[in-house]
Amino acid sequence: MSSDKMALSLPPAALLALIVFVAAEVILCSESNKCVARSFGHDSIVCECNATYCDSVGTITSPPLGRYSSYLSSMAGSRLEASQGQVQVNSSGAGLRLTIVPYQKYQKIRGFGGAMTDAAAINILSLSPGAQEQLLRQYFSKEGIGYSVVRVPIASCDFSTRLYTYADTPGDYTLDNFTLSPEDVNMKIPLLQRAQAMSPRPLSLFGSAWTAPAWMKTNNALIGKGSLKGRPGGKEHKTWAQYYIRFLEEYAKYNLTFWALTTGNEPTAGLTTNYSFQALGFTAQEQRDWVVMDLGPALTASSFPDTHIIILDDNRWLLPYWAKVVLNDVHAARYIHGIAVHWYLDSFIPPDITLGVTHHLYPEYYLLATEACAGWIPIDRGVKLGSWKRAELYAKDIIEDLNHHVVGWTDWNLALDQTGGPNWVKNFVDSPVIVDEKHDVFYKQPSFYSMAHFSKFLWEGSQRVGVSASEKTEMEYTAFIRPDGSMAIIILNRSSSEIKFEVWDPAVGYIRNTIPARSLLTLAWSRN
Repeated sequence: MSSDKMALSLPPAALLALIVFVAAEVILCSESNKCVARSFGHDSIVCECNATYCDSVGTITSPPLGRYSSYLSSMAGSRLEASQGQVQVNSSGAGLRLTIVPYQKYQKIRGFGGAMTDAAAINILSLSPGAQEQLLRQYFSKEGIGYSVVRVPIASCDFSTRLYTYADTPGDYTLDNFTLSPEDVNMKIPLLQRAQAMSPRPLSLFGSAWTAPAWMKTNNALIGKGSLKGRPGGKEHKTWAQYYIRFLEEYAKYNLTFWALTTGNEPTAGLTTNYSFQALGFTAQEQRDWVVMDLGPALTASSFPDTHIIILDDNRWLLPYWAKVVLNDVHAARYIHGIAVHWYLDSFIPPDITLGVTHHLYPEYYLLATEACAGWIPIDRGVKLGSWKRAELYAKDIIEDLNHHVVGWTDWNLALDQTGGPNWVKNFVDSPVIVDEKHDVFYKQPSFYSMAHFSKFLWEGSQRVGVSASEKTEMEYTAFIRPDGSMAIIILNRSSSEIKFEVWDPAVGYIRNTIPARSLLTLAWSRN
């Protein structure tokens, strides 16, 4: 049946929806802000934004039944390039078919986002007010890419310009001198308030601490190898738990409430000799006992009993061991909600034997990716403006994590400068947004769009469903039913050739498509 004849056979309400959708697509294609491309000599381009202009895909709505939307980003320069098409009744006979298996249901999405570090705040605030607003809107507004999760360092980390905690007075076990830093009050808190004000949904904030005050630690220093003095249940461990509560209380005064707390950033770092920046060592056994005896009871007795506790916050090679040690203790398990993982070394650690095994052992505890960045490897350090390869690494890891039960994926710094800082220990890395203070502009990296293909389309509550391929393919993919009943599938092609394929959803029909070489594609369609 031709599309014209099919349109004439539609009920009036469906026909009206189709007309509105097509009209909206025409407007979108003609009026949406296009990328102002800049090349810095790498394999792709960045999009430059300033106080008055930035590219945007705009607000996304589900297409009417019988239509699909497609969004493409590629090494060749496409950036969330929007188009739409007709779902077909019959198969094209294409060799590769991806079949949606809707009765295979897995985890639900919590969200995607990044970290409001001191460095991110410094860079955002280095721009003019108009450019600041533009940058925040790109991440958090309904026209932006849908970030809903924000990691907030509790006091300083390496992406600070100085070393500090909130309780640096020796012996202050009652935390009488606990006070937020100027970095919190003057930078991070105002930016988080602005982000929350422009977000269409409440942001899921979670806090992570890098180190306890030096006087609480065995090495009497904020950096390097060191743990809390004494034992769980002792005064240092109890004070450290109350430090978390005080942090929540102080932020609540600014109308910022936290969905979750992690038990501390990379606890194994603090067990490492000659570690060069802030760290607090915990073994799995010590973390378990601190949660049982100190943090769990303190949080339950506080004004924030519903704030989640998420363990680990370290690399996934520690799983399932770490989860077994902590969650096999029923007293610890009752306080805990989730397990946090970082992406470093993921390419060497199979997800099946880490994430997969952990999920199957402890399905009631969610898995959340809490830190990732490109440019951290010494031989490939810092910012690469326009690196598509790094965008692919993001997309590959996100798809892999989602296909192994992870409920969300959190990038590291929301914005950095052109050197990949500031960072007091010169641990420079890359970021999806790079700020050029001198010219009052910021650059959206390919990795920004890589994040967007997930954060923009996989809304909170979206549930992963099964997908089966008719033959072996170099494409990587993951599919979700969204809360409104519509479908979204994200497909990554890291090969040097375009791939023709079709998606078969038994509820609606066939979507024929081609994904170009070195590209990322999101397809969305309605099922009812």
